[in-house]
Amino acid sequence: MNAELKRRKPKAGLLRIASPRFKNLYGPKRGTYGDRKAEAVKQIKETMDFLELVDPGIVYEREDAQKAIDLFFREKVDFIYAEFLSWSEDFAWIRFLRDCPDIPMIFCNVAKPKMTFETTLDEDDFVDYLCAGTLVGSLEGPGSIRRVPRKNVKTVMGTREEITEQVRIYANAARTRAVLRQSTVGLMANMNEAMWSTYIDNYDLFTKIGPEIRYLPYSDYGTEIENLSEKEVQEYADELSGRYEMMSDVEYDKFIGCVKATLGIKKLAQKNDIDCYVYNDIDQATFRTAGCRAGFYPQWFNENMSILVPEADIGAGLITYILKLMSGRNVNFIEPFHIEDDYGTFAGGHAGPNDHNDPDWQDNVVIARDVRFAKTNWKYAGAPFAWYRFSPGMKTVAGLYEEDGRYKLITFMVESLSEKDAPQSDKKHLLATYSHGIFKPAVPVKELWSQVLRIGATQHYAIVDGDYRKELEDFAYIMGFEFHNIK
Repeated sequence: MNAELKRRKPKAGLLRIASPRFKNLYGPKRGTYGDRKAEAVKQIKETMDFLELVDPGIVYEREDAQKAIDLFFREKVDFIYAEFLSWSEDFAWIRFLRDCPDIPMIFCNVAKPKMTFETTLDEDDFVDYLCAGTLVGSLEGPGSIRRVPRKNVKTVMGTREEITEQVRIYANAARTRAVLRQSTVGLMANMNEAMWSTYIDNYDLFTKIGPEIRYLPYSDYGTEIENLSEKEVQEYADELSGRYEMMSDVEYDKFIGCVKATLGIKKLAQKNDIDCYVYNDIDQATFRTAGCRAGFYPQWFNENMSILVPEADIGAGLITYILKLMSGRNVNFIEPFHIEDDYGTFAGGHAGPNDHNDPDWQDNVVIARDVRFAKTNWKYAGAPFAWYRFSPGMKTVAGLYEEDGRYKLITFMVESLSEKDAPQSDKKHLLATYSHGIFKPAVPVKELWSQVLRIGATQHYAIVDGDYRKELEDFAYIMGFEFHNIK
């Protein structure tokens, strides 16, 4: 998918309900009810510059509701922003709920800081009083949401500023859902026979989440490696060796082998328009084809708002991609290794390609030998990785798993500790050739993993700078996923 489509603003359909009975009521100082609602809509739209707005106009009548439905469907909005501008007859609203396709919706009631009148004896004040009846309108609406019934409707209450922030979060989640439905997962080339718990139903993947899966054969991978020019191999090798320190025990021919293995993946991703590349890096066919497993992460994936994950875990690939779409940041793939109870921390990370391209954290990357496979008989045994210590700071960790045809999303916060703050060691790199970090979770470490064990998951997670739990919660709600925020 074109990267700009992934970076686009969320597209929102505006549904504002108002009363035809009040529309022409007039106050000599401030005009009609309709005039005042039109001005209110203008002010609402000014708070939504982070959205691409699809506006059918204020809905007064049944015909207006149908016009809005047709426009939202034609424009393929990511979600609908619904608000009663005052009390209103509900015939248009109920028709909209019944007939509109099942597009995610956020239903908002805005609390005003104060009223403009003390009494309603004045004509203008009385019209303002009618205009101010958003609460009674909003209370009228949700009952029909349940009775129609309609899925994917989130209801929120707050000041305009509070509502705007909640809409911003919801919009990010809804846009992510929409992009997923146009995305592709590339699996090279088979599920991981060593990790059955990572298997998911690929039919459900398409029908319940959205992406289309494409199977990338090793024969194509081998062809791409063979067709690489010396020039492009050398250019990428020079880029990596010029940027990062290379450890003294790295053999240069094996480094070049890993460069080729990595570029082969990039070529396959480009040719097959892959957004979420899931790579079985420990399958023997990988080693027979490339002589090693790819250990670098081409910047093309970030430029294209795409991701690359190892070990053929499609669920882990999806949550990594979801966080990529939500954050626009460098997202990494980890598994927890061990708890150190004395320090209240756990170590985590992963071998294979991990996104080492964070522009603010390049000094913490070295090129180091793949110790795990160094003593095998494969052509480039011990070919190096980008050995990466994750940047310090608070990060969102999230996992996505399938269970009995349903999906569950688990998330929690951790602090990634720098070598200066980690009590275990002041060494920059600890776990040989595994991209890694020492993490202090926001909840006690044993409590965290006790909860995860009870919920049921696998060992794979995505991790990203910042707090995206609210976006993940809204996303899970829209998608009908079971959601667990461990806090």
